Amino acid sequence: MIKPQIAPLGSWRSPITTELITNSAIRLGQIALDGEDIYWSEQRPSEQGRTVVVRRTADGQTQDVIAAPFNVRTRVHEYGGGSFLVVDGTVYFSNVADGRLYRQDTGKSPQPITSVAAMRYGDGIFDNQRHRIICVCEDHTIAGREPINTLVSLELEGDGNPQLLVYGNDFYTSPRLSPDGSRLAWLTWNHPNMPWDSTQLWVGELKADGSLGHTEQVAGGPDESIFQPEWSPDGNLYFISDQTGWWNLYRWRDESVESLTEMKAEFGKPQWNLGMSTYAFESTNRIICTYTQQGTWHLASLDTTTRQLQPLDLPYTDIDSLQATRGRVVFRASSPAQPAAIVQLHLTTGTLDVLRRSSEVIIDTGYLSQPQAIEFPTTNGQTAYALFYPPQNRDYTAVPGEKPPLLVKSHGGPTAATSSSLNFGIQYWTSRGIAVLDVNYRGSTGYGREYRQQLDGEWGIVDVDDCVYGARYLVERGEVDGDRLVISGGSAGGYTTLCALTFRDTFKAGASYYGVSDLEALAQDTHKFESRYLDRLVGAYPQQRQLYVVRSPVHFTDRLTCPVIFFQGLEDKVVPPNQAQTMVEALRTKGLPVAYVMFEGEEHGFRRPESIKRSLDGELYFYSRIFGFELAEPVEPVVIENL
Repeated sequence: MIKPQIAPLGSWRSPITTELITNSAIRLGQIALDGEDIYWSEQRPSEQGRTVVVRRTADGQTQDVIAAPFNVRTRVHEYGGGSFLVVDGTVYFSNVADGRLYRQDTGKSPQPITSVAAMRYGDGIFDNQRHRIICVCEDHTIAGREPINTLVSLELEGDGNPQLLVYGNDFYTSPRLSPDGSRLAWLTWNHPNMPWDSTQLWVGELKADGSLGHTEQVAGGPDESIFQPEWSPDGNLYFISDQTGWWNLYRWRDESVESLTEMKAEFGKPQWNLGMSTYAFESTNRIICTYTQQGTWHLASLDTTTRQLQPLDLPYTDIDSLQATRGRVVFRASSPAQPAAIVQLHLTTGTLDVLRRSSEVIIDTGYLSQPQAIEFPTTNGQTAYALFYPPQNRDYTAVPGEKPPLLVKSHGGPTAATSSSLNFGIQYWTSRGIAVLDVNYRGSTGYGREYRQQLDGEWGIVDVDDCVYGARYLVERGEVDGDRLVISGGSAGGYTTLCALTFRDTFKAGASYYGVSDLEALAQDTHKFESRYLDRLVGAYPQQRQLYVVRSPVHFTDRLTCPVIFFQGLEDKVVPPNQAQTMVEALRTKGLPVAYVMFEGEEHGFRRPESIKRSLDGELYFYSRIFGFELAEPVEPVVIENL
């Protein structure tokens, strides 16, 4: 056995390169079942971020269904989701370039079924009786006006114009048709709520001509979030609600709602995307579902008659995008040792088939850091949560007495959560000798509604507290170097990052990925889905404008005393580029070391391999220059002003 080499932390040579990350990894998304065939979507960096649909037949053969240049994605709510559906081998999909819905028959070219217009479609279901698609529609046809969201039906032949079914509220998702085609369920909510704050579940009677008759609200309200309504094979409506403070399963039957699970666990997720699924019916009386406790997801079988929940032992800690049919369930899963994969579980035998891995790269576990779930005290007598990844590289050991730099990661959302999945973007750092703390600050999901709501009115304060206190906790335990603490985040996590760097003195450098620096500008210039998000996180605008000013780092650059690097897509509609540009100019004028890396053609979140490589290597290069450690391998430098 070769003795590990002694080398400074940050300077370790690693097999986890940006080429490995960008060239080998795909992003696995939506799953659909059609008879014996299994379909899923793949976003491929090697194809400039294009998303394709893949079919796997019963004999194990796989092939792409949608050919280039079609890109299967929708921009409803900007974040998309629910971009395709499959019926008897025919795939109906949204093409992001023109927003139109297309029909893909086997062996033929895709044919449009909607007209050319500024319309977006998603979360579709098929109405067999009336030979049509029912879906969410987002109308952008009138410039300067907030888009209009509705539920519509689309004829598969004809003029391609949508027919209105449900309208009048600000948002709609999850249209779901009863097995006999007589009733339609859906979710709806209005500004200033987000779907994890307050939603309503409605049911409407469908007439023979497809129009809606009598409608009624069956669940939801001002302090209740409903997630994923589904009809059982025998025609009862199931859904997930957090009315007890935790997202649990319920059933609407005989005009009344009854609880099926009563656990301090989350069976649902924040509805950032359309078409999300955490449970499915294997049969009339059996649900296969997922739930999370203390950051770990579990798979279970629920008998809807006895209400008995039976956990299924699997080697995964993150499970979602679940679909089921008789005797089997298909889902996306991952663990600290395994990257995301499409997995099929045969329920009678317990056999697991891995159908598609997000990466085929196999890395020796000697280079992989295992996440440690930690809890630590934070402000107001509260407890916060995080995953800690110490440095790990079988070929190296630290110089005696040296403690590792710490990279604190603040996730986006901010209503989201970290994952314990194998993430080469984290292992990139730990295998080079840099520790990582991935923080589930207050406001994150997975710990109940009360924990989620602790961010209400406190964004830019308690999330920052938790990142700061998490770093200090590790310093006090002697795990990391208190003089080499850095913080990085994207989008909302970029805002937390910039606030931590501006209003606190804990961190010595940071990286903002398309992060928010000016809350007022964000409130005035962002897309509809999040246009009132800040009402709850900060306060009503413009009535409480002063709060927006005092919590915006861009107005307090005089307090900023450490270097920052910014990465920004120039086509970003969620956080426009001027957010980064204003901050960069302020730092430049002040004389602080600053770098600004722009990406033509990138939106909110980078999809192209060259962008992912450039940003990750650029961030490492930036820290190496700031802290003065040598890199084991040369990377493309970034221009650092005022250094």
